[in-house]
Amino acid sequence: MPVFQLVSDFKMTGDQPQAVEKLVNGLEAGHRFQTLMGVTGSGKTFNMANVIERVQRPAIVITHNKTLAGQLATEFKEFFPNNAVEYFVSYYDYYQPEAYVPQVDLYIEKESTINEEIDKLRHAATRSLLTRRDVLIVASVSCIYGLGSPEDYYSFVATIKKGETRSRQRLARSLVDMQYERTNMDLARGKFRVLGDIVEIQPAYEEAAYRIEFWGDQVERILHLDPVTGELLGEQEDVQIYPARHWVTPHDKVLLAVDDIRREMEERLADLRAQGKLLEAARLEQRTNYDLEMLVSTGFSNGVENYSCHLGRRHHPPEGKWAVACGSPGWCLLDYFPEDFLVFLDESHQTIPQLRGMYHGDMSRKQTLVDYGYRLPSAMDNRPLNYDEFLQKVNQVVFVSATPGPFEMERSQQVVEQVIRPTGLLDPVVEVKPTRGQIDDLIEQIRNRVQRGQRTLVTTLTKRMAEELADYLLEMGVKTHYLHSEIDTLQRSEILRDLRLGVYDVVVGINLLREGLDLPEVSLVAILDADKEGFLRSSSSLIQSMGRAARHDEGRAILYADVMTDSMRVAIETTNRRRAVQRAYNEAHGIVPQGIRKAVRDITERVKALSESRAPYATGQRQTQEMPREEIHRLLKELESQMKQAAKALEFEKAALLRDQVVELRKVLALGVEEQGIKEVKR
Repeated sequence: MPVFQLVSDFKMTGDQPQAVEKLVNGLEAGHRFQTLMGVTGSGKTFNMANVIERVQRPAIVITHNKTLAGQLATEFKEFFPNNAVEYFVSYYDYYQPEAYVPQVDLYIEKESTINEEIDKLRHAATRSLLTRRDVLIVASVSCIYGLGSPEDYYSFVATIKKGETRSRQRLARSLVDMQYERTNMDLARGKFRVLGDIVEIQPAYEEAAYRIEFWGDQVERILHLDPVTGELLGEQEDVQIYPARHWVTPHDKVLLAVDDIRREMEERLADLRAQGKLLEAARLEQRTNYDLEMLVSTGFSNGVENYSCHLGRRHHPPEGKWAVACGSPGWCLLDYFPEDFLVFLDESHQTIPQLRGMYHGDMSRKQTLVDYGYRLPSAMDNRPLNYDEFLQKVNQVVFVSATPGPFEMERSQQVVEQVIRPTGLLDPVVEVKPTRGQIDDLIEQIRNRVQRGQRTLVTTLTKRMAEELADYLLEMGVKTHYLHSEIDTLQRSEILRDLRLGVYDVVVGINLLREGLDLPEVSLVAILDADKEGFLRSSSSLIQSMGRAARHDEGRAILYADVMTDSMRVAIETTNRRRAVQRAYNEAHGIVPQGIRKAVRDITERVKALSESRAPYATGQRQTQEMPREEIHRLLKELESQMKQAAKALEFEKAALLRDQVVELRKVLALGVEEQGIKEVKR
């Protein structure tokens, strides 16, 4: 059985060894809650990786935003290249939830746009959890939202073996039950087609496809191929096909659920009619009957998650009343883990409030839909976990933060502090400047950094201010991009990667340029309106924002403000205290601070790795030299397409970097041809 193997050129230094030892001892002693309180850049991610390797247990790292989750997934993949490191975040690029506004009698249909790449990664995560133990998943708080039952999901897995006897028609029917769509045209993710004695399937979690060749009712060959070019990538003895959706239910369960839904509907209709709500009753009857017809005929409906109470068979109605039967938590990603899994709440001072808030923010909207006849009362079970339910599903939790909140400090049976950075770097120097002439001063500071090949982060209070400031800096000749929540998940990672590469010298943002972002090239953090007390300018927010410059040996933070607020005072005093401790440690041990040097990668490489992977459970990206030639050809085409798109969008620096990658890949191809020729001559 595979085990976690930490691969790194780094060794634990400073106070890292004692932190890891204390956390491992706490886990072995059965501590349910622990806190790792470490300064920015002290190697908390490396410590988490060391703890996971020591305890050898499946783990989930939950964080509060997708950008940080993408960065953490990339870092952990570097630490565990031979293990299953997966990425699980919300797959919606756009999501408009179903809602009703009674004041204006306005019903809003559910509308969403799903990011296919992220959906693919989510399926890869659940598949890994069901097939191996060396799994580490980096997730956003979307991991507490409903998924289908893991038992039902696994029961639908189709295992196909070479030489076995299997009906081709029965395989096609089982694929339909697994929510794969049958097509006679082009093959795409989550679809299959039948061509004579051949069944071709493109799984929901891969870019490549499988061709199952039959001879009568016997499986003759199983081929792995590129669905676009038809290139053969390999031949296999067996293959496991997992469902195309997480919401899958056996047909017998569906029929039982349909009976229960009808019973609940009749009860609810009687209640509404008794209250004189005839319009609501008619509306509910029509909508529910339509969903039931879809469930019976296809096993799926557009609002299937609203019937999770019945489809999951989790409840039994007391005294025949379905209206009070539901209410327990639904299935979610946490239910796919084995019982001994470990939880890390990264940047817990932000992640815990998000976990608490998800449930309450959803309930009033659902209650309105139920009251006005758009949904059955059991639809209230289509919800995220509340915080108490989350705690019931987890075993042992490690809170990780530079600024842990009261909840972490009160609950933790052990608080492990980590102040010393392995590189000897000190906390950044903090300077307060007046707001008058702040933009002119900021531009001068940025240009000083640009001359030295360094980068700058600027934080504002609003999205509009971020965009307008970014536009102004562009007009002044500064390579700038803004970053906020309206930018697509994977694009955020690309922007930060481009900042490190030098495509941009400055990124302007709001709340995304804080916790956990690892940007060693950043030497300056400028905080505008630092004296505007509030969530974005609290002491913990200021400490986190200033910490983005703590990975550079010339790190500096400038707070533009006219008043010294309490939050500013606490943040500055905390930073100065840590600098004193760090300086004393360096002097005692003869350490000279050194800036961090780190390879530039992001989660988009993980997407490519999954797309190009040939082995059924491969999760890592191979070095270019080790790639098969057909994979290098595919990567070349993709990079050339991105290069042309960047040039068309007038992003010439980015296009130039992509061009350089294309040139390098062509050199690798040429070298491969030359080596092949030498081998032929030797033969």
